[in-house]
Amino acid sequence: MMETNVIRGFSMRGLLLFPLALTGLFAESPLQRAEQLYERTNYLTSLSLLHEMAQPGASAYCLIGKDYFMLGDYKKASDAFQRAFAMDPKNSEYAHWLGRALGRRAETSGPFTAPMHASKARQYFEEAVALDPNNEEALNDLFDYYLQAPGFLGGGYEKAEAVARRIAERNEAEGHFAQAQLADKRKQYDTAEEQLRRAMELAPRQVGRVLDLARYLARRGRIPESEAAFDRAEQLAPRSPRVYFVRARTYVEEKRNLEKAKELLIKYLQSDLTPDDDPREQAEKLLRQASGA
Repeated sequence: MMETNVIRGFSMRGLLLFPLALTGLFAESPLQRAEQLYERTNYLTSLSLLHEMAQPGASAYCLIGKDYFMLGDYKKASDAFQRAFAMDPKNSEYAHWLGRALGRRAETSGPFTAPMHASKARQYFEEAVALDPNNEEALNDLFDYYLQAPGFLGGGYEKAEAVARRIAERNEAEGHFAQAQLADKRKQYDTAEEQLRRAMELAPRQVGRVLDLARYLARRGRIPESEAAFDRAEQLAPRSPRVYFVRARTYVEEKRNLEKAKELLIKYLQSDLTPDDDPREQAEKLLRQASGA
């Protein structure tokens, strides 16, 4: 009889807790579910949830922009980021993503509209940094813009060097990587390699630093050293999608080791990717190139 009471008591408590469990299960908002889908690179389903929202806020429009960005629709992405930034004009992240989307539009549009998009991208990168001087991703993108863009679009090595110094104040290894890019642009190849090795020494466990050196050595035609660096990267991060992709891209760009490149790209496409990884579409394009399609 006592056993029956214990069982009944436990069952009653379970029944009382069951509604609470259901509440926790369904407590996530559509925005939270859309964010989870985005992190799993399920961009279309994330978008469908966001478009069902009656009154999207700034964070929802930002996520809509990210989904479109990852899907390669940079016009819709920039429109969404513009709405997010209009709702919250002091948000550095929104300004930064708007700059990114406009930068992609500059890269993919015709000669008449590309300069306009590029100039706007620079303005929003600058605004993102002004709003939050510690926004390292915005600093990196502003550096890249100054380094790559011609002077009439607001680029320039002196501007890039000033940003590189700011990057180094926050992340010394990243600062050396920026200096390496500058040296390479100036054809100071020994200095570029020295800066890349210094970055790797400062962050010996960061696989990205090793990959930077491996790619640079490959471009300089120093294949055995490059292969050794790639092997080191694989030892640091076994089964890393990033290592698969970067090594395969290097092989495809240089038209060598194409069978190995195909193997690496297939492994990449079978990996659990995140928005920080290169898009599947890029890997599929490289795979077609490696296959001679």
